[in-house]
Amino acid sequence: MSALSPAVVAATRDLELAARLVVEGWRSGAHRSPFHGYNAEFQQHRPYRIGDDLKYLDWKILARTDRLYSRQFRETTSMSVMLVLDTSASMAFPEDATQLSKHRYATIIAAALAYLITSQGDAVGLITTVDDRLEYLPARGGRPHLRSLIARLDRLEAAGEWQPDRVIARAAELLDRRGVIIVVSDFYDAEDATRTELRRAARRGHDMAMLQVVSPEEVAFPFRGSLAFEDLESGTRQLVDAGAIAMAYRDNVSAFLKRCREHATTDGFDYALLSTDVPPEAALRAFLLRRGSR
Repeated sequence: MSALSPAVVAATRDLELAARLVVEGWRSGAHRSPFHGYNAEFQQHRPYRIGDDLKYLDWKILARTDRLYSRQFRETTSMSVMLVLDTSASMAFPEDATQLSKHRYATIIAAALAYLITSQGDAVGLITTVDDRLEYLPARGGRPHLRSLIARLDRLEAAGEWQPDRVIARAAELLDRRGVIIVVSDFYDAEDATRTELRRAARRGHDMAMLQVVSPEEVAFPFRGSLAFEDLESGTRQLVDAGAIAMAYRDNVSAFLKRCREHATTDGFDYALLSTDVPPEAALRAFLLRRGSR
């Protein structure tokens, strides 16, 4: 089955249906879950037996007692995933009603992930900001919770500013055990502070993923002539010669995206660049296949 175009998915007003359509291709294949069974909790020690994997030896006990003991772990039956969604005004681009905005694209991706995670018996939650206050839904499983989460997603709008470092830090605190945190954003805000909190969350034991959403116009900058550009978050307007700044603009955007990707790789995070002209199903499939192959 071919992937549905962004325009077709965007025209589907029912967000739960859009999420199901995006996930359907993934579920039809025999793919290993990219989330299930990630958690492994320590259960007990037992005397070392020949053939045991040496990586499970408890070296601290050996140093204290001169005896060999292996650590045993119990794999949990479910994974907790927290979706962190950027709802800042920059995500409203493009504002042209005929195109898929970054916000709508990110919402569809988040809803599809929630649908997939829930269908695999895992728990999913959501955290974002609305009017500078945290909007939070704890990670749970089950169809009623999925519908509540998707309904919450559907009510969100891209407006104002947000503090990604604050939201990521709170997400890491609210996950009650080691889990997965997936941040869906354009990552324009507080670049250094965001990286700091992503790394701090990873040090708490969470598996981190960055899904960076961009529009083709932001990257290619196909504009010409004297145009007025408005900062969607501050409202500042500036008249510029688009042709004169095009090359420097593209170089800066390319450097920014490269920096985000390289930082994610260096820090050991999953990373995917999602362009709004790519069918959401194809973008999600590529991300999940890369993650599953780890």
